[in-house]
Amino acid sequence: MPVDKKNALVAADKTIPTNGWETFLTGISKGKTILEYRAKSNIFIQGQPAESMFFLEQGKVKLAVASFEGKEAIVATLGSGEFFGEGCLAGQPLRVATAIAVENCTLTRVEKPILARMLHEQKGLAEMFVTHLLSRNIRYEADLVDQIFNSSEKRLARMLLLLSHFDKESKTETVVPGITQENLAEMVGTTRSRINFFMNKFRKLGFVDYNARKMTVHSGLRSVILDE
Repeated sequence: MPVDKKNALVAADKTIPTNGWETFLTGISKGKTILEYRAKSNIFIQGQPAESMFFLEQGKVKLAVASFEGKEAIVATLGSGEFFGEGCLAGQPLRVATAIAVENCTLTRVEKPILARMLHEQKGLAEMFVTHLLSRNIRYEADLVDQIFNSSEKRLARMLLLLSHFDKESKTETVVPGITQENLAEMVGTTRSRINFFMNKFRKLGFVDYNARKMTVHSGLRSVILDE
């Protein structure tokens, strides 16, 4: 079955307009807390009670999971205007991932009972919430298709575009700080040596620039995704 890679990438990076969530959050007087986290701080840890949801007002957050053997993997990187921790609304008793501030973040924490009541009472909010969840589901489906059908080179290119929140208007974007080649290998599903090989190739082609502190993605990297 043919895969529309261009549309899959665009669909994977959709978020609800920030002002929609801000309007909702302004209407909450109880059960809401504004929090600030420094880069590399844990917001919550895998296995802790799931009692609230978080709205990311500013900054970037990564979600990571760890196995019993201690192996870790990054499963998502979120930017401003997104929420996380919504599993508590579906009866999830414990956090299934650890949320880590990639850079300095401002968050709004909303307690589960307050959010559940508002979703039940406010149709507009419920529709916005469902739309966001469906957009995220599209991202996960695109990830699965990418893993099954595409080469590790194309999976890496797509992951870099997603991590930099690249859109159709972008010329260059900076990838989330703190992402290492080991992290990329886990997310792409290949070895670090393969990641290193493709990163060197991308740099020689002018698709990326990187050093010890940051990585910049250029629009030419899209050609790897779209190339048949």
